[in-house]
Amino acid sequence: MLQGLDFAYAGAAKVGGLADTGSSGSHSSLFCDFKQYRDGMVGVALSGNLVMETIVAQGCRPIGQPYQVVEGERNILLKLEESAYGKTRTPLEILQRIFEGLNEEDRALAQRSLSIGIAQSAFKQTLEQGDFLIRNVLGVDPRTGAMAIGDRVRPGQRIQFHLRDAEASEDDLTLLLERYQNQEQSSSPAGALMFACLGRGEGLYSRPNFDSRLFTRYLNVPLSGFFCNGEIGPVGNTTFLHGYTSVFGICRQM
Repeated sequence: MLQGLDFAYAGAAKVGGLADTGSSGSHSSLFCDFKQYRDGMVGVALSGNLVMETIVAQGCRPIGQPYQVVEGERNILLKLEESAYGKTRTPLEILQRIFEGLNEEDRALAQRSLSIGIAQSAFKQTLEQGDFLIRNVLGVDPRTGAMAIGDRVRPGQRIQFHLRDAEASEDDLTLLLERYQNQEQSSSPAGALMFACLGRGEGLYSRPNFDSRLFTRYLNVPLSGFFCNGEIGPVGNTTFLHGYTSVFGICRQM
């Protein structure tokens, strides 16, 4: 669906989330034109003299350096190349070397919340936070050093390992908000929508309203939205389904 929307409306930003009731056993409902739906998709298209800009805070910070995929099959990473030295190693070998250079806190974090970032630009030389699509590490084969991740990979892509926790999530959103605030714009934002993962909020930060309060600290505009079990937002020029993410759609007059 997201690929189809990107094809049909290539110049438009798409934000949103999946409705889910969690483990309560009840059913989700969608409403459109005074009708209730048990499944499907409901959306709102905005038009006129406005622009919607996006912030996609995936809640991770990078460790190590970017590596290039030399060999991969579907969602399995087989060989990576260290750009600085031109040496080819297995993902497990590289991860072990990165692990040795981490402090004790990050080592413990890597054992429970390690992720992979896939760079979405093939041309950008210096990669920054926000340039990666974050996906889960699903497993490692200790015999071959191969690694399964939650997305397809192809040779030539660049990846970087990431860690996720409350502090990393706060730092990530703060950096992206500061970057947006410092951009030169012809008009001020008028309002915004927020789509936040069920895995964030008070369960992650031990404080309620954390993402929304941090957002309004930088952009004091009306903010609305909902918690999701999968968040929709762009990385680069492509729209993706995310997890553990807060997606913001910021509207302003053109």
